[in-house]
Amino acid sequence: MSQYSLFCAALLVVYLVPGPDMFLLLNTGASQGKRQALVTALGLALARAAHVSLAALGLAALLRSHPWAFDLLSIAGGIYLAWLGWQLLCAPVAPLPPRHSGVQQRGHWQAALRQGLLTNLLNPKALLFCSVLLPQFIDPHGAAVGQQFAVLGTVLVVVGLGFDGLYALSGDRLGRWLAASPWKQKLQNRVFGTLLIGFGMRLALLRQLGG
Repeated sequence: MSQYSLFCAALLVVYLVPGPDMFLLLNTGASQGKRQALVTALGLALARAAHVSLAALGLAALLRSHPWAFDLLSIAGGIYLAWLGWQLLCAPVAPLPPRHSGVQQRGHWQAALRQGLLTNLLNPKALLFCSVLLPQFIDPHGAAVGQQFAVLGTVLVVVGLGFDGLYALSGDRLGRWLAASPWKQKLQNRVFGTLLIGFGMRLALLRQLGG
């Protein structure tokens, strides 16, 4: 297999493993529809592009050499995920919202974009992942390192966006199934809320637990 084929195979495994990004997309699609979920996926893609750029600039190495900075970012990201989960646990059961238009719709899209961006951007493990995975597929005897980094980073973002799009559409279909039953909606809020709180606690307590 070629360098890029191996890299894509590694990405497939990574993006198939359940995580906060996946559950955020499924819940957004189920509760707000596919458009908001797809905008959230765009926010996640922008965050990954930022992580790739920051890793290339050496910020990931800085986080590794200064544990307090990693801890601070981990705590901030964990609190944000837990806050999202708590909102779901407290959310009242309601029918799927109608597809608005105009300024109100733009406001929903801006919130969805911001939610996707912050969820991934506040996860220091995502930045470290970019700094650890990408260099494994850099050929020092090939093209310029910067050029290879840019190509692999683009592949990472595009493949991630493809998976996120599938999760967003899956969440939308899940929402249509949940719409007919209030108890199903309540169960969805409880499950996704608990999972996001769990991911948040794990991220915030990662150092303390030795993870």
